[in-house]
Amino acid sequence: MDNNPSSSRVDRKVIERNRRNQMRTLYRKLDSLVLHQTSKEAISLPDQLEEATNYIKRLQVNLEKMKEKKNTLLGIERPNVMSLKEGPSMGLKSPKIEIQQMGSALDVVLITGSDCQFMFNETIRVLHEEGVDVVNASYKVIEGSAFHSIHCLVTGSANVAERISERLNKFIYGSSYITF
Repeated sequence: MDNNPSSSRVDRKVIERNRRNQMRTLYRKLDSLVLHQTSKEAISLPDQLEEATNYIKRLQVNLEKMKEKKNTLLGIERPNVMSLKEGPSMGLKSPKIEIQQMGSALDVVLITGSDCQFMFNETIRVLHEEGVDVVNASYKVIEGSAFHSIHCLVTGSANVAERISERLNKFIYGSSYITF
């Protein structure tokens, strides 16, 4: 062991210099990630940290707003809000179906509660009865809602998509479905 006090002092200085350099690099990296107002003035380190903190808080608020908007667009209620129609087990306001035909491809998107597998089965049955070839079917369950995506190949008559749409909408929405 070296008992030379000047050697340990030099080691501490080197360690401290390396720490300061590392912190400076991290501050620059953080500062580069924060969107700044168009100002050419130099900003002090505490101000940079405060600006970064405020920026992160704004991002969190925006993320929450976007999640709420997504849930609203998908028809999903917040988990702690109970619908008068469904009760506590189903977070979906009502099943939704969207059918889109592009040339010989037919895409069916069905959104239901996770306990409504029969709607998916009925959708596949209707597609089969209409002579459509199911190429791919997948689903994902998110917060009690099942998102089914069915990709099909249409051969034959041009109005198959209309018939399928009418049959599935009547099944999903019942007699309240109105065609225009």
